[in-house]
Amino acid sequence: MQSIVLILLSGLLNSVSMTLFDFSSEADLSNWRVVDDVVMGGRSDGGLTLSAEGHAVYSGEVSLENNGGFSSLRYQFAPLDVSEFTHLVLRVKGDGKRYQVRAKTDAREYASYVDYFTSSGEWETVRIPLREMTPTFRGRRLNLPDYPGEEMAEFAILIGNKKNESFRLVIDWVKLD
Repeated sequence: MQSIVLILLSGLLNSVSMTLFDFSSEADLSNWRVVDDVVMGGRSDGGLTLSAEGHAVYSGEVSLENNGGFSSLRYQFAPLDVSEFTHLVLRVKGDGKRYQVRAKTDAREYASYVDYFTSSGEWETVRIPLREMTPTFRGRRLNLPDYPGEEMAEFAILIGNKKNESFRLVIDWVKLD
């Protein structure tokens, strides 16, 4: 009997989740910002809007002109204790392209912890294992440990597939579980 209770409690503990952002038609996007390669002289152009259905629409053009090649969507918030969570989870509808998911322990930190997903073109739930996210800076892997999974202060999505391309990613919500 005791082992059954422990299994049930373990299942309950593993089902804990936290919503980082749930988009709606009234969502406040003031803590979201688009950062394109124009900060380094590039010509990419991304934007964020809300659809009539209340989803975020992150879309634009990535250009390799002037050594460019990326667009990113960033969400900053007060540092959160994320030690009880194992995954970043996103509900998205993409365009079949590869996207990078990023997390930072401190918004001022230069390194981001990164993993990737390729969208299917349909609504899907993407699960990114936190402790498998690797430290990077400007596209280069750093000789540091993987994401410690203790605190988070920024979440980002980046597209930079080393080619000129348009993109469109619809986002319903972002959670931790």
